[in-house]
Amino acid sequence: MNSILSLAQASENARSFDTLLLVLVLFSLAIVTLVGTLVLVFSIRYRKGSKVTRHRVPRLLSHQIEWGWTSATVFVALFFFWGAASIMVRQLDPPPDAMEIHVEAKQWMWKARHPNGTREINALHVPMGQPVKLYLDSQDVIHSFFVPAFRLKQDVVPGRTATTWFTATEPGTYHLFCAEFCGTSHSQMTGEIVVMEPEDFSAWLANRPEGDTLVAEGRKLFTTAGCSGCHAEGSDVHAPDLNGVAGRRVALADGRVVTADDAYLRDSILLPARDVVAGYAPIMPDFGGILETGEVTALVAYLRSLGTQEGETP
Repeated sequence: MNSILSLAQASENARSFDTLLLVLVLFSLAIVTLVGTLVLVFSIRYRKGSKVTRHRVPRLLSHQIEWGWTSATVFVALFFFWGAASIMVRQLDPPPDAMEIHVEAKQWMWKARHPNGTREINALHVPMGQPVKLYLDSQDVIHSFFVPAFRLKQDVVPGRTATTWFTATEPGTYHLFCAEFCGTSHSQMTGEIVVMEPEDFSAWLANRPEGDTLVAEGRKLFTTAGCSGCHAEGSDVHAPDLNGVAGRRVALADGRVVTADDAYLRDSILLPARDVVAGYAPIMPDFGGILETGEVTALVAYLRSLGTQEGETP
């Protein structure tokens, strides 16, 4: 089924988005038609020289009309706000069984890494009907991950890990664009999302060369970068326990309590003196000039995995 914009509807979110947009367009057309009709009728009926009675509307009736159309406008605005907010909020929370894929934006390409380490450039193969959660990072400037057929757009800002998700509903190949001007070759920063039947996707993935997963790469960095010297079990240094840290509520030395999301974990690596955990001294070194963007992403992915490894609880 095609949308009113003549674009394919290839995700669950696209259907909700198009339904809301269609309702807004039809409502706007109804208002324009009503106002235009009233203007035309009043222009003819009350034209100069017509013998129509012209008298003031009683004050009470005038107030009732004002209250009526104002209340109706507020109600309609709240209804549309509820519809749009419902779609946006639902887009914030992916299902727990979503497949995680890491995407890195770089002038001027998209680099994707699957859970088994398989990598792609300017392409992303996904199974139909399977929720897919994307972790998006940028190596250089602001980019925007835009898939029109999915009605999906997410800015990718350097120094932050953005997340978004989708469930593809129609097999096929769909355009991927960068929707944020990112330099001289911005127009060439394109790619494709290939939606495959689950069995075809499994066969495609099995025939692709595997590499180190992002978690495995982060596990190595955790040792080589010296993180394990303070945070590993049995360390002589008094440092926070990182098992299950992702998503946990963390009390800070300044009295605040924050959630250890991706942004917090990244900032704790690059700006460790900003959010010091309560009960610990601010002695962690700054890795901002030591680790590259991809290495920080790998470390964050490893920290997210610590709460779900065998023998541990999230």
